[in-house]
Amino acid sequence: MADVSRLTRVEDVLIPDVWNQYFQEQTAELSLIRTSGIAATASGITVPRGGTTINMPFWQDLDGDDEVWSSGHETVPDKMTSNKDMAAILTRIKSWGAEDLAGMFAGSDPMAAIGRMVGGYWARREQRILLAILQGVFSSASMTDNLVDASAVNISHELLVDAISAMGDASTKLTGILTHSAVQFDLAKKRLLDQKPTEPGTNTAPEFSTFLGRQIIVDDGAPRTGDVYTTYLFGAGAVAYAEGSPKVPVEVQREGTRSLDILINRREFILHPKGVRWVGDAANDTPSNAELTVGTNWNRVFENKNIPIIALKHRIG
Repeated sequence: MADVSRLTRVEDVLIPDVWNQYFQEQTAELSLIRTSGIAATASGITVPRGGTTINMPFWQDLDGDDEVWSSGHETVPDKMTSNKDMAAILTRIKSWGAEDLAGMFAGSDPMAAIGRMVGGYWARREQRILLAILQGVFSSASMTDNLVDASAVNISHELLVDAISAMGDASTKLTGILTHSAVQFDLAKKRLLDQKPTEPGTNTAPEFSTFLGRQIIVDDGAPRTGDVYTTYLFGAGAVAYAEGSPKVPVEVQREGTRSLDILINRREFILHPKGVRWVGDAANDTPSNAELTVGTNWNRVFENKNIPIIALKHRIG
């Protein structure tokens, strides 16, 4: 019998620690919500091993009338007040398997192909998770002031400006747009996409476009109900992101009886719209995408202008 300790196994090629770092870097590079700046690493936030949520306390803005300062006047100090945002810890797992014969007949290594594609896979999943979160957030009664409902109106330059203006004097915070591809191509037909912020109406490919300097991110998972689409406008860092460290983030298993290699990938992370608190009670340890879409699981804790996310409901054509 052969000495198996001298054989090269798949775990010798895919070193778990190195592979885990590689897929995280690849995911970050391919994730448009992160490269656009919409999702930013949450400063000072560490995803804990225990618990299902993360508390994110903050100081409320200063308020109250000023006083007239005159001789003999004694000022009455106001107090600082605090509140608490809360993010759900999201845990996800995915595994892939490949038979030895598949690689032999295909003429290439399927496990190597999985390694090349896994970053793109997780980048797409992050985008879908964010869309589920946004659906829930804007189903919350507390977020109506950040919702522009123009369900009977076709999207236009004027309507997008109206959506941006919903932030009032904080409108400059909006730096990105997440929408359905049908909306993006409709904007391209209307020559509303920019090649550069200073060159409106040029014939740039819509896949690499902006509107008034705001980067457009396309995902066909963006909400569409009949002929009504929902487009989201974001500010930089509107979504807090933090990556955790599962006990075994990457695992390789060999099933010798089936001549099969299995690669298992585990993740713990937060993807949280700042200022809208998770108040849900998930059926399992952490919420599913379906639970993230439920409006009663979210409640606004920031002032509306301090939440740089606007939802615009509209038609195309």
